[in-house]
Amino acid sequence: MRHDFVRANGLRFHYVTEGEGPLALLLHGFPQFWYAWRKQIPALAARFRVVAVDLRGYGESDKPARVADYAPDVLSRDVVELIRALGAERATIIGHDWGGAVAWGTALEHPRVVERLVVVNCPHPRIFLGKLRSSPAQMLRSWYMGFFQLPWLPEKLLAPGIDRLIAGSSADPRVFTPEDRAAYREAFAKAGAARAALNYYRAAFRSLGLMRRLASDERKIAAPTLLLWGDRDQALGRELTEGMDPLFSGPFEQVHFPDASHWVCEERPDDVNRAILDFVSKR
Repeated sequence: MRHDFVRANGLRFHYVTEGEGPLALLLHGFPQFWYAWRKQIPALAARFRVVAVDLRGYGESDKPARVADYAPDVLSRDVVELIRALGAERATIIGHDWGGAVAWGTALEHPRVVERLVVVNCPHPRIFLGKLRSSPAQMLRSWYMGFFQLPWLPEKLLAPGIDRLIAGSSADPRVFTPEDRAAYREAFAKAGAARAALNYYRAAFRSLGLMRRLASDERKIAAPTLLLWGDRDQALGRELTEGMDPLFSGPFEQVHFPDASHWVCEERPDDVNRAILDFVSKR
């Protein structure tokens, strides 16, 4: 793997790359950084030029301070500009958690840059916002999103034990080695990183107009799409994967991992890698 930097959408982004071929852009989620894909990069590099980027606010990438700098439309524009800055016109976009939300937004707002779409444990915005209104169980699971709207307190409470949050919500905490946990603690402790990570949630709440538009948007995703889901996700229920077929005009598939959690890429890396490679080999 090679580390490098690229400028896109006015910021400096850090990324890790390996392999040759068509571009596959990997987008991590909260509260991780490119390292979340360490078990996928070598396998996918057999077919792609893999780029695992630190999203804005994370890792070694720039960390703008304003909440508005993390609005959903800004995040999807990052993806468009990253693809161009990396010398490509289109990419297979693979996103987990918040990276998955950015991937959904990019596919809806900028479909021309999406060759294929793979999303891991992140619901389509129309499904998620619908369930927030209609499902008391999902409302309860999403309590933390309201807590994250508070100033400074979430940062203060989360930063010292961010690795415990990750491992503690895993179906098998042993998959996170002491080295893994130290890497996540160190990345989240970087100046401005905790605030930036929480600003994703704050910006989403302040962009309710855009979120409502995405929730009611009748546009369908044409790019071949694969949804991977660890069913033991403590924050996102399996019901968020139901009723999705009408949202796509192109091929759509789901693969579930009944014994895996939100961190399925780390818990079941071989199965995740196989599912992705099988999917992209079909088209």
